[in-house]
Amino acid sequence: MVVYSFYIFDRHAECIYKKKWAPRPTSTGSKQPNGLPDAPQTKALSAEDDAKLVFGTIFSLRNMVRKLGGEDDRFISYRTGHYKLHYYETPTSLKFVMVTDTKTNNLRIVLHQIYVSLYVEFVVKNPLSPIEHPGGVGVNCEMFELGVEQFVNASLMS
Repeated sequence: MVVYSFYIFDRHAECIYKKKWAPRPTSTGSKQPNGLPDAPQTKALSAEDDAKLVFGTIFSLRNMVRKLGGEDDRFISYRTGHYKLHYYETPTSLKFVMVTDTKTNNLRIVLHQIYVSLYVEFVVKNPLSPIEHPGGVGVNCEMFELGVEQFVNASLMS
């Protein structure tokens, strides 16, 4: 399994953490197996624009799922031809998003584990970590970053 990136958004729609492991695949401009041409290549987005695009996507899909299915339905993931986006929202409206290859199974439990065992332990319980992250200050905790790196490498990329 390939993990492309991981994001955490706060309740104010600010990206407070982002980590990239591998670049997402882009179309090559060649022909697909069915003979249709791939979409033209697009230029790479900045990290900030990429985070805004990811948040906009999950915000729109989450609202669409709630309107079509009701309040009890949850948006969990979606897949394109090139990647799969996994989503977990905490009771405090933190949004954990992981982008992987298309063959990956649902990672909702994995995102919950990252929240409970890493985010709560190293960020929430850290007296030096701010409660709110105004202006996109973000999570600045070395133990959390190291924990995410080790967790993803050990449990997802093996």
